[in-house]
Amino acid sequence: MKAHLETVQTLIVRCPNWVGDIVMATPTLDCLRQSFPQTRIVGLLRKKAQGIVRDGPWFDALIDCEDKSWNGIWRTARQIRRYASDMAIVLPNSIRSTLPVWLGGAKEIYGYRRSFRGVFLSGGPEPIRNNHKILPLPMTEYYLDICRWLELKTPQEVKPRLFVGQEVLRRGESLLQRYGICESDMVIGLNPGASFGSSKCWPTENFAELAELCEKRLGAKIVLFCGPGEEDIARASITQSHANIIDTSQDGIDLELLKPLIRRCNLLITNDTGPRHYAVAFDVPAVVIMGPTDPRYTNSNLDNTIVLRKELPCSPCHKKVCPRQHECMTGITANEVFAAAEKLLSRC
Repeated sequence: MKAHLETVQTLIVRCPNWVGDIVMATPTLDCLRQSFPQTRIVGLLRKKAQGIVRDGPWFDALIDCEDKSWNGIWRTARQIRRYASDMAIVLPNSIRSTLPVWLGGAKEIYGYRRSFRGVFLSGGPEPIRNNHKILPLPMTEYYLDICRWLELKTPQEVKPRLFVGQEVLRRGESLLQRYGICESDMVIGLNPGASFGSSKCWPTENFAELAELCEKRLGAKIVLFCGPGEEDIARASITQSHANIIDTSQDGIDLELLKPLIRRCNLLITNDTGPRHYAVAFDVPAVVIMGPTDPRYTNSNLDNTIVLRKELPCSPCHKKVCPRQHECMTGITANEVFAAAEKLLSRC
């Protein structure tokens, strides 16, 4: 640890925005908690995402992050000022994520020196480049490189983890009981949505066919997970299938309550979206159907995960909506996904 950090009394950590990125940042949060055991560590993240980290050992307090408008930035900065922070670490790359911390009076701010925000930072690593282009790295390592730059001792095992509190566990068990799920049941979770955009979504008719295969050939109970705004995707997946699918879309399952439900699954089949990282954190086998995104960002902790992806000239494009025929996703069949599911389950 750099010598001047030993006296830090209050540390602000600006967490990532995307669900999966927050989960992949938990090894970094572990590193910070272990490096600053007596320091008050305050998490700064969007209100709807706070349940992801709640009940973990990382934060002594949480601040709602509002940085989508100037009013929100100023409100967030005023909250930060109340903590009189000695230091802040900003995990996202944008200027917008840095501004509230800077305006909030953090004495030292560290993060990646990119996106023209160096004027707001006290220091931090440069991203690794190849031919002047930023080289994609697994996000677990990418965030930890900030800790390495600060000369903190990083964990030997770089693996995401999540925690479920007793109250959330009780609510989750109550829901599972209402769904008719017993301890002896094989439970397969399906996650057909993606908040990123439609380009990440495998066709609903494929999820419908897959549910039938899992029910008929594995005797599994099928639970369909649905995020806000994904109700139409859930409905289409269910109505196109002859399987008895347990629909959770009407139960207001937020990102916190989702944790015990994913943990109960024997297998999760999902698009490349946040719940896949829940599965990794809880050691739940997962089949990930990947289309427009670069697999190098998530190429870690895949021992219990199979990623299905078609290598195409247009991929990865990182576009929210496919301008073509969505070949990267439509080219993956239900039988391929089911075969991957069987392979994972055979290891258990």
